[in-house]
Amino acid sequence: MIDREHALPVARQASLLGISRGSVYYLPRPVPAADLAVMRRMDELHLDFPFAGSRMLRDLLNKEGVEIGRCHAATLMKRMGIEAIYRKPNTSKPAPGHKIYPYLLRGMRIERPNQVWAMDITYVPMARGFVYLAAVLDWFSRRVLSWRVPISMEATFCVEALEEAMVKHGRPDIFNTDQGSQFTSQAFTEVLLKADIAISMDGRGVDLH
Repeated sequence: MIDREHALPVARQASLLGISRGSVYYLPRPVPAADLAVMRRMDELHLDFPFAGSRMLRDLLNKEGVEIGRCHAATLMKRMGIEAIYRKPNTSKPAPGHKIYPYLLRGMRIERPNQVWAMDITYVPMARGFVYLAAVLDWFSRRVLSWRVPISMEATFCVEALEEAMVKHGRPDIFNTDQGSQFTSQAFTEVLLKADIAISMDGRGVDLH
């Protein structure tokens, strides 16, 4: 769809086609077949043992005959966007320049659509690689309001999905996410604040698996 030889700038072509400029310029590095096989198994183990960190996943894989070190396991976990789920110190400490908002849903009864929306990102293994799935959900109906399938975890795709959901479905009273950098970024929170939507953040994702 994008003609790099055309007189019209690539950024303008992307805008007219309604696609992200990042998806045009970003060229993903190919993932070795051996790593893809390990990543698929790591994803399965992560679902069974969500509390497992790189050391435990390394040990589980080693027991299955897969030779992998802790550093390689940690690198693949980072690439997949998964991490062990457990109580960590300083989870409320914001990243430099990023504000962490309080969790607003404790004890709240979700009784109607557009009362609370949520968003999360999850890793999706493919036959020849992997992608991420970013989706906006209505907590009452569990309806998927919008989604994106990016090849990298960037705030841009989350902002696009959020804006599309608001255009199609109005706006919620509260928007809940985890404390991922995509959701604490100024680009993302500004959209919510300008629409007068209360921001809620917890320490874990809403889990789209």
